[in-house]
Amino acid sequence: MDWNQCLKKRIAKEVSKDKSKSASFKEIIDVKIRSAGVLPEDLYYAKIVLLYDALRTLLEITALQEGYKIYNHECYTAFLKEILKMSKEGDLFDELRKVRNNINYYGMQLSHQEASEVIKQLKALILKFK
Repeated sequence: MDWNQCLKKRIAKEVSKDKSKSASFKEIIDVKIRSAGVLPEDLYYAKIVLLYDALRTLLEITALQEGYKIYNHECYTAFLKEILKMSKEGDLFDELRKVRNNINYYGMQLSHQEASEVIKQLKALILKFK
């Protein structure tokens, strides 16, 4: 889905730029990141879900600061690629979104090595947007 489709379908919309929500969101994001950090290594599914949610919230803050409200995860990919001109990050976010969805909704199994790579990628994107 591209950005124009997101806007046309009202899955994303223009809003007043909002920097005030950032502080409260950032506290929640930090708790999720810290929680993922203290979980034992064998709970890597939970780590992935927590880190993905922290990343998605960071993207929500970024979108609000740019004057957009986005209502689905796919449109964050379009936002990254077309509004922020971050195509590589958009592609990576979309891949991570699919992994998270497959874990949450389809019971996808990952090896410890695969999970470690996903966690590494999530942390890298989080650092980029923090």
